[in-house]
Amino acid sequence: MALKKYKPVTPGQRFKVISAFDEITTDKPEKSLLCPKSRTGGRNNSGKMTMRYRGGGHKKMYRFIDFKREKDGVPAVVKTIEYDPNRSARIALVFYIDGEKRYIVAPHGLKVGQQVISGTGISPDLGNCLPLGEMPFGSIVHNIELRPGQGAKMARSAGSYAQLMSRDGKYVTIKMPSGETRMILCACRATIGMVSNVDHNLEVSGKAGRSRWLGRRPRVRGVVMNPVDHPMGGGEGRASGGHPRSRKGIPAKGYKTRAPKKNSDQYIIERRKK
Repeated sequence: MALKKYKPVTPGQRFKVISAFDEITTDKPEKSLLCPKSRTGGRNNSGKMTMRYRGGGHKKMYRFIDFKREKDGVPAVVKTIEYDPNRSARIALVFYIDGEKRYIVAPHGLKVGQQVISGTGISPDLGNCLPLGEMPFGSIVHNIELRPGQGAKMARSAGSYAQLMSRDGKYVTIKMPSGETRMILCACRATIGMVSNVDHNLEVSGKAGRSRWLGRRPRVRGVVMNPVDHPMGGGEGRASGGHPRSRKGIPAKGYKTRAPKKNSDQYIIERRKK
């Protein structure tokens, strides 16, 4: 995947760095895997704004993604690599030999014409989905389940991956994208490889309009509000605003919000790096 820089012909292009979309093979999605996606604009059923800084944006169609990969033992061939407006990663359209079509999150390096398969007792090749207990140590994986049969929940965004560190009884140890090390059941499935669009974090919008296209309205800083609107508002001149906190008074920058007795604590070996 490559990035594309623009000459500063206009102010919006001066700092613009976006994907070159080299890996995209078609701009026409599979109609049978689409459905309309409604937008709320941050309003509830009575029209009241319940979530700020949302609204507008381009109209989208949702692509149904197969996160479970439960079609075991049936090979599928990659037909296209496509852009998905609902996620940062690229998606791949696969045709199973029985005629079914599905979308999957495309791993980095997946090519058109390549074959993928899911199930137990298969080789740990790029794009294949198999239980964590059958993978070799050091494997780079994504689309990881937390409970068997639940469907992928972790390492799904662009460039994300986790690494299989060790195996102990019915659990494997996984190093997560955040740096956290935790145990997951061997029966949980994951897909070999890292998620595509690895340079997504290097993209630069270049102008505010690109955020509006994504449905994001301007966000106002708390320190420039009045005291009635935000705990950090008010003051004479450019006051710093006191202790950093949210609009509802929850402290930021180091304040732990995770529940102290969360059930999943027993599976976490090492916390994420600060």
